[in-house]
Amino acid sequence: MSRSRGKRKPMSEINVVPYIDVMLVLLIIFMVTAPMLMQGVKVDLPEAAADPVENQDSEPLIVSIDAQGKLYLNLGNEEQALALATIKDRVSKVVKRNAQKPVLIWGDQSVPYGDVVTVMVALQQAGAPSVGLVTESPQ
Repeated sequence: MSRSRGKRKPMSEINVVPYIDVMLVLLIIFMVTAPMLMQGVKVDLPEAAADPVENQDSEPLIVSIDAQGKLYLNLGNEEQALALATIKDRVSKVVKRNAQKPVLIWGDQSVPYGDVVTVMVALQQAGAPSVGLVTESPQ
């Protein structure tokens, strides 16, 4: 009386298919949520053919200037307009903790150039090592 046994896998083999499924689900979740992290105030960025800034490890501080000239900062409540002095104070505190923190300005193309320069000067006085302007590439 011999019993026939089916082929059995040795105990040392690990079935990795469930782990691959989990990783694919996590990848999809990150791909969907990543664009949502860079949301801010809706501004109509000017177009310019410029080279992109190299990728940096930390998330930048973004000061947005909408068409009405209101200022917003991507710290805390992004929907609340702030005074220039408040933004300068907050940026100063962040830059003191992390001196290499990139600072960017999203300025609506209808905002006067002088207003953008005023914000840039205030950010540099707050200790920002460099201030970048965000534009869209021409289509």
